[in-house]
Amino acid sequence: MKYVLLYLNDEMALAKLPRGELDRIVAAKTQVGQELYAQGKAVAGHRLWPTAAGTRLVRRGDRVVTVEGPFAETKEVVGGLNVIECASRAEALEWARRYTVTDGITEVRPVWERCLCHGSYVCSSQV
Repeated sequence: MKYVLLYLNDEMALAKLPRGELDRIVAAKTQVGQELYAQGKAVAGHRLWPTAAGTRLVRRGDRVVTVEGPFAETKEVVGGLNVIECASRAEALEWARRYTVTDGITEVRPVWERCLCHGSYVCSSQV
């Protein structure tokens, strides 16, 4: 089963870290990522630009409003993500523990995949 690991941090606090500390964090995460790839468990992984480069689309009734970043009302933001293939939730949680190298939150969620034969989220051939 595929799992998404979402890394939520206070991006302002990360921006204030000394250069050497940020390099240490990136190196630690890179090492775990390389192990995932070596074991064939990595599906995708991306570090995200800060919220200043982002745009949110918010539906308000019949309108969709765009809000340019940074998003001051949000302290913890998604700074990156990995999609991994694991045999169990316990295995996904263990990889998430290894990726959690800074203060912050790592959220682990199963991916709800579409059925390849029917295109729906529930496969009628399996129910």
